[in-house]
Amino acid sequence: MKKYNFNAGPSILPREVIEQTAQACLDFNGSGLSLMEISHRAKDFQPVVDEAMALLKELLDVPEGYSVLFLGGGASLEFCMVPYNYLETKAAYLNTGTWASKALKEAQGFGEVVEVASSKDRNFTYIPRDYSIPADADYFHITTNNTIYGTELLADPDSPVQMIADMSSDFISRPVDVSKYACIYAGAQKNLAMAGVTVVIIKEDTLGKVSRHIPTMLDYRTHIKKGSMFNTPPVVPIYSALMNLRYVKAHGGIKAMEQLAIERSRIVYDEIDRNRLFVGTAEADSRSRMNITFVCKPEYADLQDEFLQFATSKGMVGIKGHRSVGGFRASCYNAQSIEGCKALVECMKEFEAAH
Repeated sequence: MKKYNFNAGPSILPREVIEQTAQACLDFNGSGLSLMEISHRAKDFQPVVDEAMALLKELLDVPEGYSVLFLGGGASLEFCMVPYNYLETKAAYLNTGTWASKALKEAQGFGEVVEVASSKDRNFTYIPRDYSIPADADYFHITTNNTIYGTELLADPDSPVQMIADMSSDFISRPVDVSKYACIYAGAQKNLAMAGVTVVIIKEDTLGKVSRHIPTMLDYRTHIKKGSMFNTPPVVPIYSALMNLRYVKAHGGIKAMEQLAIERSRIVYDEIDRNRLFVGTAEADSRSRMNITFVCKPEYADLQDEFLQFATSKGMVGIKGHRSVGGFRASCYNAQSIEGCKALVECMKEFEAAH
């Protein structure tokens, strides 16, 4: 039976990326050594980092004056690094879910934090639209996609102050105007690579403005100066990121990824809206293309466990919803196929017919 991976993260990757990374773990560049055991300063590995940085800049059309970093620690470490490097007196945060809440809470240890808006009042089922960003804030922080609640910002907001974004779960799935941001960061395990590396795109001249002492490892300038090689970087995840960036370029680039995201999400949302057993949890104008969340309608709530078992028996992997929302979550990242989405829809139709 064929299986379809809808896990929220670590998530699906293109099969060829997995195979290329696996082969390099057996024998890297014909060296007779595994990628897992070579020095990160080996002459064969530096081109991997250089090409990954260059490809990311090319695919996202990153302007001059920005650096690309490959760091450890996940996006959760960036919740701390961002205020360390940017928060002098006041920061503004848009609170759209669990990870946005965590980022906001972390920043409160560094200065005043203004929550410009929150969708917590309705269990984060929408993206707030009308809010005011303080003109005297050091930065405005957003989380573009919310994996748990299934909402997404599909356009780059306008801000009177420099903007910082956690793009972990919709990174390289749509074009982004990088020039609007001082800093973009993303844990790689959603759309870019295997878990273990975090990508940071950072405007160099926005750094060095705070008066506090910044520990060496938490200072972005350290990693810019050393080209992500200040300490041993996550070698294998960076390699898998390079393979995936090559895959994205070969398959039409970021605009092609966006068109696929639109088509995949349309297929699944159309069925959710049509099917008499299910209902989406996110408001229609805030729906995520990456993480599609839905539950059984109240009158069919007793069927939720049965549908999960049924879908699993049909090869749908990882569709159980987060405990904060319940129900189901179909994560449709770049590597998810149209075939997989159609298979999920057929599964939903078959279950409806049986009930």
